[in-house]
Amino acid sequence: MSRLDPKKLHVTFLSPTTVDSPLVPRCYTLTHSDRTGDLFLTIAHEFNKKQLKGWQIRIMRDEVLAEWLKTEETYSLHVYCQISKGIGTSKFRDRIFRQELPLVLEAFRYGDQALFHANPFLDQTKLWIHFQSKKDKFNKVEIWGSPEKYALIED
Repeated sequence: MSRLDPKKLHVTFLSPTTVDSPLVPRCYTLTHSDRTGDLFLTIAHEFNKKQLKGWQIRIMRDEVLAEWLKTEETYSLHVYCQISKGIGTSKFRDRIFRQELPLVLEAFRYGDQALFHANPFLDQTKLWIHFQSKKDKFNKVEIWGSPEKYALIED
């Protein structure tokens, strides 16, 4: 069951990145509005630093970044969640990121669906989640399946 409301997802592509190319480099910057629940996804050749400059984002540090990486012939999507910075304890932030991560992954998959349609093999790649923390207990890298698990029925 999906959690993403596609009407609340606002996607922007920054040149030279287009809806279906290039695959690498390709980065995702996802932020949200606590007031409206809207999600703002930028897809570009690098992380959108301008999107990360707002006062709320600098204080909360609840953005999620991701990028496609290629090693030899294998692609994988690496997702980065900042556990140590922002408001709340590491334990609290770790729980919130884990709770909201399925929504985030649905936003990446739905927001970039033209790329997945042009490259169906990407749905079978690994999702590497990097929980970044100064505390060893929360500083982890985990595999969360593949993008196909987070595809909405309608895309």
